[in-house]
Amino acid sequence: MALECHGLAKSFGEVQAVREFSLSVPFGQIMALLGPSGCGKTTALRLIAGFESPDAGTIVLDGQPVWHEGKNVPPDKRPVGIVFQEGALFPHMTVEQNVGYGLKRGAARPQRVRQALELVGLESYAQRMPHQLSGGQQQRVALARALAPQPRVLLLDEPFSNLDPGLREQVRRDTLEILRTHQVTAVFVTHDQDEALLVGDQVAVMNQGRIEQLATPEDIFHHPASRFVAEFIGMVDFLPADWDGRQVVTQVGSVDWPGEFPPGENVDLEVMVRPDCLECRPLAHGSEVTGITGVIKEREFRGAFYVYRVALPTGHTVRCLQSHTEEYPVGEAVEVTLRSGHGLRPFLNGQAIDH
Repeated sequence: MALECHGLAKSFGEVQAVREFSLSVPFGQIMALLGPSGCGKTTALRLIAGFESPDAGTIVLDGQPVWHEGKNVPPDKRPVGIVFQEGALFPHMTVEQNVGYGLKRGAARPQRVRQALELVGLESYAQRMPHQLSGGQQQRVALARALAPQPRVLLLDEPFSNLDPGLREQVRRDTLEILRTHQVTAVFVTHDQDEALLVGDQVAVMNQGRIEQLATPEDIFHHPASRFVAEFIGMVDFLPADWDGRQVVTQVGSVDWPGEFPPGENVDLEVMVRPDCLECRPLAHGSEVTGITGVIKEREFRGAFYVYRVALPTGHTVRCLQSHTEEYPVGEAVEVTLRSGHGLRPFLNGQAIDH
């Protein structure tokens, strides 16, 4: 493994920023560390880099312990490269000098700088100053500087958040191509769900200092382990459910469930449903209704599609995603059905349950 963290904990006064933090990152993979502001993801990154010392736990980089009780390898001795949110280039140094900063002096240094600049496509900008570069070019220089020492693990702390949306998408795509082409092992911190799903081979969702779920992007999206993960990753609605001894039954569909649920008054059984799982159609006069009827209360135009919020007879609402060609007015009576091939994920007291 390129990186292994076990049981990391870190508190600042009475605030427990990181707790029970454990993850492993294989060589050549990108780990997206995702979570809301204040969840502890940047603190976890700083612990790995050595900028902060854990209160407990172990950190192993490239098979070598860099933190455990009685041992603390300083940041400059750890085999990591770091790309910060703002790039942090030295304004009085050229691009070439920025990339070479921190490299040992010697005959190999100019070659390493040149190789790093070629890696990010900026070899012709070596003598420019940072203020002569665009925001995207500055961030690529920061990436080159982090890669020049040939680290075993690259740490990126929301590296694109200061860029405008159009430039951010381009720089993110370029950076991802560089990392994947050269099989760079990376831990990528972000609060952007779409970015995490795009970038990560694995996604670790953090909540209140700990990892709530670690899985592939597909599993995180389709099979969230908790209500928190489900609500943090994309649009989602929850509907109350009943168990008839054979199925979990809801207003929009049912899930086969041959097992049993624990008895008790505090059992909260519900199902997760995403807008792309449902479709809504205007009620045609005289046609057979196979789903549940509702009324469109809100309509959001998203370019390629509409998101309709539909009020059901029970008072609950769900969102339905429809093509931009299916334009219905607010107040329209519609039939809501579960799309073919889509299912409902049951949750019990806020935690997903599996067959």
